[in-house]
Amino acid sequence: MSFIVDPRVEQYAEEHTSPDGELFERLAAETHEKTTAPQMMVGRLEGRFLGTLVRTLRARRVLELGTFTGYSSISMALALPTGGRIITCDVNEETTTIARRYAEEAGVADRIDYRLGSGLETIAQLDGPFDLVFIDADKPNYLNYYEATLSLLADDGLMVVDNTLWSGRVVEDDDDENTLAIKSFNDHVINDERVENVLLTVRDGMNLIWRA
Repeated sequence: MSFIVDPRVEQYAEEHTSPDGELFERLAAETHEKTTAPQMMVGRLEGRFLGTLVRTLRARRVLELGTFTGYSSISMALALPTGGRIITCDVNEETTTIARRYAEEAGVADRIDYRLGSGLETIAQLDGPFDLVFIDADKPNYLNYYEATLSLLADDGLMVVDNTLWSGRVVEDDDDENTLAIKSFNDHVINDERVENVLLTVRDGMNLIWRA
């Protein structure tokens, strides 16, 4: 599903990106069948991109906020080096159950630590550093997640925050709660002297952040 790019261009990009395989096709189909917001799932482009980041960073410890049905966590787990591990957090038991099932089938369940419950409460129980932090959860808490995880980010680590262009509504006069939260988050990051960042136009926008 395209958010801010011409759907034909998005489709072309997907067709010219290495396929994820039959397991991911079934995961995507089940996500569309059984969830009310299947657009929350990262697709081939973003899944491949996250896996590439893990591989390039040689990330051994990854923190994900927003498991959903597991497309992103499985994509990253497949790229982990031996001994690497992902902690992934969500509040929805049903979608997490789907994620666990596909992780088992993909052979990466032993690399993923699933945490059910409040993301902020989970973060408070964790010790860093994390080589990669991926934030893709409830938008009003983006700033809170950012502040809670920045101190856990490795010195040479990377934070990736999803949906930061919000279907283009960030450039519109939109008083929707989620839109305002994302605008506030992006403004906070660009004015935060502790970090540097690049806001990419990948799918719905991905803000890549690292320590200055």
